[in-house]
Amino acid sequence: MNRMRTIMSALAVSLAFVPNAFAGSTKVYSSGILVLAFVGFLALVVVIQLIPAIITIIGMLKGVVGKREENRIAEVED
Repeated sequence: MNRMRTIMSALAVSLAFVPNAFAGSTKVYSSGILVLAFVGFLALVVVIQLIPAIITIIGMLKGVVGKREENRIAEVED
């Protein structure tokens, strides 16, 4: 019974602050074009960094699959 009371108290306290977390705002986005350009540049850098990473992962997977194929061929030949 005491455990249930503790759980209910913790739930009540945490729910008391939930409306503040989801409170809306009437402030309009007012950043300038330079801020948007900077964010766009950062997004472009991230995308460009992903291209070599994806190529590397594909190469590693081909290497693993290729070694398995070589092992299977060697087993069949023996």
